[in-house]
Amino acid sequence: MAYTRKNVNKLTRTERRRLVEAFLELKRRGEYDEFVRMHIEYYVSDGEGGLRTAHMAPTFLPWHRRFLLDLERALRRVDSSVSVPYWDWTRDRTPSAALWGDDLLGGNGRRSDHQVTTGPFAYRHKKWVVKESVTDGAYLMRDFGRPKDPVALPTADDLAEALKDPVYDSAPWNSTSEEGFRNKLEGWGRGSGGVVWRNHNRVHRWVGGHMLGGASVNDPVFWLHHSFVDLQWSRWQKRHRGARYLPEAPPGPRDRQYRRVVARHERMPPWDVTPDELEDHSGIYRYV
Repeated sequence: MAYTRKNVNKLTRTERRRLVEAFLELKRRGEYDEFVRMHIEYYVSDGEGGLRTAHMAPTFLPWHRRFLLDLERALRRVDSSVSVPYWDWTRDRTPSAALWGDDLLGGNGRRSDHQVTTGPFAYRHKKWVVKESVTDGAYLMRDFGRPKDPVALPTADDLAEALKDPVYDSAPWNSTSEEGFRNKLEGWGRGSGGVVWRNHNRVHRWVGGHMLGGASVNDPVFWLHHSFVDLQWSRWQKRHRGARYLPEAPPGPRDRQYRRVVARHERMPPWDVTPDELEDHSGIYRYV
C-alpha cells in the first residue's frame, strides 16, 4: 500500500518528533553523510565534461526522485511511520513559518557566521556535525533571504509559469534550455542578479548557507524542498496527460550533448534504473 507525504504544516507534534529523531539516527549511524557525498559527487555543471544526471540536465527530476526515495527508505528503516513532508515555499515564505520551529528544522543562522543555533540540528547539541562539505566549518549554516544580495522565495505565479509548459525539456538539454518544464522548474536563467535564479534554484539561494551548491544535503530542509519539487512533477504530469520525459532518444555523435545526458530508456547513474521507470510513483507514495 502506498504511503503518504504531507504538507509539513499538517504534521502532528508526534510526527514532527519522529521525523527529527529518524534524521538524527541516520546521522548517528553515518548513513546520512553518504547522501551528502553522493550529491556532491553528482553535482556536475554543464560547463564540465562528462555525463550529467543530478543537475542541469533532463534527469534533474527523476534523479532527485530516486535520491529522495532512497533517503526516505533509510528513514523508514529507522521508523516505518516516517515519510518526507513537503515545504510549499509559495505559501510558507517567512522565517516564522512552522517548519523553522524549534521542534523541527530550527531557524536562521546567526548574523556573525550563519551558524544555526536553534532547533535539534544546532551544532551545540553535537548530534548534527557537518562532516562532508565543500567549505570549512562543522556547523549547519543558513542565511535566510541573503541580506547582502537579497533574494525572495518564488511565488505561485513563478511556479505556474513552469507548470504551464506542455513540453518536459528541450535541446540543448542543459542550463540554457529556454523551453521545457524541467529547466523552468529547476530554475537556471540568464542575465544577472536575482532574476537568474528561478523556482527550485531560488529556494536554495533564499535559504543560503549549506543550501548553496553540492553540499546542500547537509541541511535537512533539502529533502522537504525536493519533496515539493517532486510534487510539481506529479502535478505537471496530471495537467499534461501523455507528456513524457525527454529526450526520448540519446543525442547523436555530432551533438554537443552526446553521452552527456540520459534518454528516457537509458540507465541513470548511479542506479540501475531509467527515467521511464521513475515517471509513476503511485504504487509507492502519494501526496496529500
